[in-house]
Amino acid sequence: MAPKSFAHPFAKTVKPFKTASGKSGRLYSLPALAKQFPNVKRLPHSLRIVLESVVRHCDGEKVTEAHVAQLANWKPKAKRSAEVPFTVARVVLQDFTGVPLLADLAAMRSTAERLGQDAKKIEPLVPVDLVVDHSIMIDYFGQKNAIDLNMKLEFQRNQERYEFLKWGMQAFDTFGVVPPGFGIVHQVNLEYLARGVHMKGGLYYPDTLVGTDSHTTMINGIGVVAWGVGGIEAEAAMLGQPVYILTPDVVGFEMTGQLREGVTATDLVLTVTEILRQHKVVGKFVEFFGEGTASLALPDRATIANMAPEYGATMGFFPVDERTLDYFRGTGRSKAEIEAFEAYFRAQGMFGVPKAGEIDYSQVVKLDLGKVTPSLAGPKRPQDRIELGQVADQFRSLFSKPNAENGFNQDAEHLSLRVPVSPGGGHSAVGKPADTPAGASRSVAEMVSNRPVLAAKSKHAGRSLTVGHGDVLIAAITSCTNTSNPSVLLAAGLLAKKAVEAGLKVEPHIKTSLAPGSRIVTEYLTETGLLPYLEKLGFALAGYGCTTCIGNAGDLTPELNQAINDNQLVCSAVLSGNRNFEARIHPNIKANFLASPPLVVAYAIAGTVLTDLMTDPVGVGKGGKPVYLGDIWPSSDEIHALLKYAMKGKAYRSNYELVKSEPGKLWGKIKGVSGNAYTWPDSTYIAEPPFFDGFAVAEPAAEKPAVLGAGVMALFGDSITTDHISPAGSIKESSPAGEWLKSRGVMKADFNSYGARRGNHDVMMRGTFANVRIKNLMLPAGPDGSREEGGFTLFEGKGAKVAIFDAAQRYMAAGRPTVVFAGEEYGTGSSRDWAAKGTQLLGIRAVIARSFERIHRSNLVGMGVLPLQFKAGESWETLGLKGDESVDVFPHPKLLPQSKAKLVITRANGETVETTVTLRIDTPVEVSYYQAGGILPYVLRQLLSA
Repeated sequence: MAPKSFAHPFAKTVKPFKTASGKSGRLYSLPALAKQFPNVKRLPHSLRIVLESVVRHCDGEKVTEAHVAQLANWKPKAKRSAEVPFTVARVVLQDFTGVPLLADLAAMRSTAERLGQDAKKIEPLVPVDLVVDHSIMIDYFGQKNAIDLNMKLEFQRNQERYEFLKWGMQAFDTFGVVPPGFGIVHQVNLEYLARGVHMKGGLYYPDTLVGTDSHTTMINGIGVVAWGVGGIEAEAAMLGQPVYILTPDVVGFEMTGQLREGVTATDLVLTVTEILRQHKVVGKFVEFFGEGTASLALPDRATIANMAPEYGATMGFFPVDERTLDYFRGTGRSKAEIEAFEAYFRAQGMFGVPKAGEIDYSQVVKLDLGKVTPSLAGPKRPQDRIELGQVADQFRSLFSKPNAENGFNQDAEHLSLRVPVSPGGGHSAVGKPADTPAGASRSVAEMVSNRPVLAAKSKHAGRSLTVGHGDVLIAAITSCTNTSNPSVLLAAGLLAKKAVEAGLKVEPHIKTSLAPGSRIVTEYLTETGLLPYLEKLGFALAGYGCTTCIGNAGDLTPELNQAINDNQLVCSAVLSGNRNFEARIHPNIKANFLASPPLVVAYAIAGTVLTDLMTDPVGVGKGGKPVYLGDIWPSSDEIHALLKYAMKGKAYRSNYELVKSEPGKLWGKIKGVSGNAYTWPDSTYIAEPPFFDGFAVAEPAAEKPAVLGAGVMALFGDSITTDHISPAGSIKESSPAGEWLKSRGVMKADFNSYGARRGNHDVMMRGTFANVRIKNLMLPAGPDGSREEGGFTLFEGKGAKVAIFDAAQRYMAAGRPTVVFAGEEYGTGSSRDWAAKGTQLLGIRAVIARSFERIHRSNLVGMGVLPLQFKAGESWETLGLKGDESVDVFPHPKLLPQSKAKLVITRANGETVETTVTLRIDTPVEVSYYQAGGILPYVLRQLLSA
């Protein structure tokens, strides 16, 4: 709160404006501010929106005049050292990240009560919306009642979590929930939650937010400044703390020209992702401009914005223009809202997509849309784009390459291996390689007949099946990126129609699913008559939510799993998602390719990524006739003719009115406890977290930041993701988390997933570093140079391998801290707060890496873990570390942001090596968070002291 004597220094910039209907309002005028700071007229639009928030919230304490002047005077190529305190209008959560956040809030209230204080002091100060979209799993597929069966299972598995959410809805005044079955959080945000502008007391201000999902950036497509943060940052934001960021560089991305016939928005976004990764935009804003940008439909813009985490940017921002207003009309916003939205942005001088030369950017990247080609990305990273005609060759090339080169480390001679699978569950013997060598000329029949059938249902029992390298076993139209973009979904439906009419089929052992981001999708697919054709190819509606892309693909049959594991098969998934990191889609599927929805359908028909869809037939149709991709690919005119069915405002309004009036019978049966404080029942899903154990309102004595005598927990390579650190998928029975659940009487069938159990720290700390594909390089290499996978380490660098959790328990029992060493891009991926929370609970005091992903670095600081960065050219490899060393870290005593720290390595033979690293506590407020023991106790202390 501002001091009582505080006079707002920018009060004179508050100006009136009027809508087209004559309604008047007030705003903090950026053109008026530009009279004092002329530079404002040349600022990127995204920065101007942040600047408006800084001006409006200037209170002389958290936000000062100096903060306003610093941002208003932003220079495109200046050195970045100042922080920006950005206060958002609202917060959005999804249930995987939202449940642990609610658990932290509940723990704060419990702590307040134990201290004799009013629990209601803990209350979100801005609106918070949680969309339940991450809990549905694809157990049933390829049948019309799949969604009903999957949702019933979802509610059985998650009853305790949903009861907890019901408690939160009644306990907090500003906390709302969109129940399961409405769609993916980012699409619900686009279609329903986003208001364009907000109004309070006659003062209008732009919609801004942070969300506990890295793909919150999808909302950038409609001109909303927003990005993903960890749950611990989101809690601070909703409890009155500004979101602090380093003043960013803004990369201008100029688009010219237009997309060619047959090229989709997915192809465009994979191209943009590849380009921007090459330009190293991590931690930067990307703002799209130019005539090509202005030509893009709003859903296409949202598709590109969604992928900002994949290209590494904080945001992928699109300015507001007529197409934005058209989208608001098409999604059912009221006339008054749309008029206020337009009038506000026109009054601020920010309406319309800028042309070249109108804005100052830190750098400009250009793309001619006419050069975009049909593409996929994979098999392990979303930025690894492959032109459609090169997918088969790229798979063959990677097959024998080492893991370090994104390869699969397989014997090239085994590429054509086919393995028979018994439908009865018998042992899968190793089959002989086919006579035809890889890449040789094959007949049409050979190209499409490599996949006899095994299905999960008994009606297919007895039919033979062989599986081999490259076979597609999962084909999913899934993820927030594409599954609400009408152009690509209608394209998938049209391709399915043409394929069915040509006599093509998808073999029933391939796990096919349609999981749209919004109920509107099935409405327009039904209205256009396309849904039955998708169903005939196995793409029946399986759920509305984030499924395959988050690891909720459900399992394969035991026989397929056994065949894959016994023979080390490199099988494939093709999905219209945004994430394909190792073991994310399914622990046994090693090659995962991102593709547009129509290409997902095409590869499901082809059955293998070894089919070159540019030259080989997709399959054999009626009369044994080969059918090529060009025969069934829909034209842009065909797609455009159906787009009118996808943007009907009345349909959107009717759909979202049900959120409060008729959210569904399953949700209606969920009963939550009442009261301001939670009662914490005995549960393996929800437990009071230990982050406030021993908490006192008085400021704690500042601890010395040095880390002394630490053991090495792990030595990691590059691109360790938050999926590696804190998996969201299935829980292995033999893992520490699986063993703990069994000890509590939970059957394997009821394990659910790590994502669903994020409300219980006992599960999550045991799941930290438990990904089945993670490689701790301190474990010895095998005879062939390969590294063992799984969450293991060597205690004190010697002896037999043990689970990382078990080693952590031994280190903590001995009172010895630990550290982790890593390479480039540590913490890439989802904004997963448990990747930092679990790290802290395992007693790891510091992570020393070559570079960090933005959100994870911030989360580590927020949990009291030191992030330290090697200087250029140095790494744990150049230091010759083995894992049996003792490590001392000596940061600056006052933890000055981005200061140097001394790293002392003592080898097993007593030899010492010293070097300097950079302390990646980046801002002064992060110093305060770290010294308070983390952001959670810092915020709680402020609330209870008020």
